[in-house]
Amino acid sequence: MTGRIIAHRGMSRLAPENTLAAFRMMAEHGVQWLECDVDLLGDGTAVLLHDTQLDRTTDRSGTIADLTRSDLEHIDAGSWFSPAFAGERIPTLDQLIDLLNALELNANIELKSPVGGAAAGRALVDTVLKALDRLDPDRRIILSSFNHLLIRRAADQLQGAPTGASIELACLFTRESLREDWRTVIEMAGAGIVHPQDRGLTRAEVETMRAAGFDVNVWTVNDPARANQLLNWGATGICTDVAHLLIRGSAGRRSR
Repeated sequence: MTGRIIAHRGMSRLAPENTLAAFRMMAEHGVQWLECDVDLLGDGTAVLLHDTQLDRTTDRSGTIADLTRSDLEHIDAGSWFSPAFAGERIPTLDQLIDLLNALELNANIELKSPVGGAAAGRALVDTVLKALDRLDPDRRIILSSFNHLLIRRAADQLQGAPTGASIELACLFTRESLREDWRTVIEMAGAGIVHPQDRGLTRAEVETMRAAGFDVNVWTVNDPARANQLLNWGATGICTDVAHLLIRGSAGRRSR
């Protein structure tokens, strides 16, 4: 199995998702790429959290809009997964940047779609892009989103910007949103990568996307046989909860 193996929310079967513990664990398994979700707290701090609500993956209730950076040190984001991870915190994007540089990891950062209107969307994109300026030049980043207007914003902001770390843009699609106009959507968004859902994805679709010149990273694939099939069809990457298992099928080679 060859191709980019992307650890969905980090090593999320071995550690609490979207935490530094889940990302640090990648190095010991030879996984080079992580996927994470980024959104803004009420004070504009960029943090890694999938849900708007805190209940599922922390010991707090409410929404991230109710929080400020100073609240993070009092929130447990690990005990829900296992007592061994008690005290794990919701990471900030700045902490992720430091980790990527230190461990020489690459990241697919998903921009969550803010509920606070256009101003919130612009703030999210601009905050993330500013944070990425601190990346070492040899780091690689994919910014993705289901909200393709956020990707368009990122494309506009990156145009003519000084080059540092490699930043590519991707449009995420569910099975239902992957319609016949997918190429128009991607090109108008300014993206160069397609991130389709695995469910129902066909060989013809993958081959058409690749023939059109787009990389194709499929989410979320946890069956090694299916992952191998997709890569044989021409998919360039697999986003998975079990990167530690799929990486073994890559003959121990690091995915880049």
